[in-house]
Amino acid sequence: MSENRIALDGETLDRKKMQRIVNGKTEVEISKSSWAMVRASRERIEKQINDGKIVYGVNTGFGKLSDIEIGKEDISKLQLNLLRADVVGVGDPLPTAVVRSMMVLRANALAKGFSGIREETLQLLVNMINKGVHPVVPSKGSVGASGDLAPLAHVAIVLVGEGKAEYQGEVLPGGEALKRAGLEPVSLEAKEGLALINGTQAMSGVGVLALNEAERVGLAADMAACLTMEALQGIISAFESELLAVRPHPEMEFVGSRIRRWLEGSKRITHQGEIRVQDPYSIRCVPQVHGASWQAFNYVNDRLAVEINSATDNPIVLENGEIISGGHFHGQPIALAMDFLKVGAAELANISERRIERLVNPQLSGLSPFLAPDPGLECGLMVPQYAAASLVSENKVLAHPASVDSIPTSANQEDHVSMGTIASRQAREIVHNSARVIAIELICASQAIYLEQAENQLAPATSEFLGKVRKICPPLQTDRAISDEMEALAQFIIKEDLLEK
Repeated sequence: MSENRIALDGETLDRKKMQRIVNGKTEVEISKSSWAMVRASRERIEKQINDGKIVYGVNTGFGKLSDIEIGKEDISKLQLNLLRADVVGVGDPLPTAVVRSMMVLRANALAKGFSGIREETLQLLVNMINKGVHPVVPSKGSVGASGDLAPLAHVAIVLVGEGKAEYQGEVLPGGEALKRAGLEPVSLEAKEGLALINGTQAMSGVGVLALNEAERVGLAADMAACLTMEALQGIISAFESELLAVRPHPEMEFVGSRIRRWLEGSKRITHQGEIRVQDPYSIRCVPQVHGASWQAFNYVNDRLAVEINSATDNPIVLENGEIISGGHFHGQPIALAMDFLKVGAAELANISERRIERLVNPQLSGLSPFLAPDPGLECGLMVPQYAAASLVSENKVLAHPASVDSIPTSANQEDHVSMGTIASRQAREIVHNSARVIAIELICASQAIYLEQAENQLAPATSEFLGKVRKICPPLQTDRAISDEMEALAQFIIKEDLLEK
């Protein structure tokens, strides 16, 4: 393997490697051992055809049409027809990062050697990733079973020189995009169309990016809670390790220990009984609430770690030569996981919004009303709390589990579907909304600390982070429009590795 490339072998890809590839920081290649598996898998497909055996999707129709046998002379046309028939996505195009994620995951799945694809077809997909040929993929149209057929068809159609693709900032016909990148389209042979589109790579591709962003948002939420505690002179006693140990959920102590570490050296935090006996739940229960969201994160991380190194198409070409139709394309494992991530990420915003209310409400904080330098003449941060309330309410609608719905397709042959791609898209939207709520909390806590003239009383860790916040959103000297600053801080949270875990 080249030093500046990541080898795809269907076994060792992880979400951190994927992020590097998606961000264009490294290229990809297929490992030598995987090429051997790919060749062997292809030979098994060709043997079955030469032996005159009937194989689903190779010499039969698809879905409810699987009982119709296809003659040898039409096998290649069958695969091209499949791609053309499945290019039915609608809605706004998926972001380039998501498309790259899908392409990497599909290449990695094919590299496992259970799909029967030819070397030249897989190599073209790899070359498209490395040269930045990005198919235009509409965001809607997958039911999350039979694979992500529509989204992956929009990727695969470019390999044959059709469809649309973005190259160097310009959207072009697929064939033209390949030509400008110095690539040539392929002509599909038996099973290759099915191998390219039968899988869970759209839901998993969105899911991996959402999970990486959720990790950053979760860390920012933990830090926001620290700054709010310093602004409101919160009680650190509720975070003591001896207390948390009697309810030994590990994520609870992870949050508690992180907050203890980040608040070490602060002159603003208090202990039980010094100012008050108890803090409200939105502060006192941070280890329990944030910890539960981290439980959701860890569960989704485990499921995606398996999925991104799985063969998810149908039929599967086994090493013993058998070609068996199964259900690995069904997205239920990811659908349930992404619905769980939706709830976990939404809860980070829910409790953050309650801390925002405590910061801006003078009856709860004892601070200047709405953190305005001159309340009455100025509204201060009254209305950012409205924005947070709106985002939290929207998250509650999006958090309804997509996976509890199923609508049969293909004349009831495909009579249970996962809706996992919907769940993944919703999860990422919730993560982004939650980042915006946490950005608002950070701005409010920053303003409270400014009004209290408490900057020199902060812990070293929170003081350093506060400096990052204020580079984007300085304290309010008087009312000003801060919408752009709120969004900039949210994007900073989503995109930057702000803190160690």
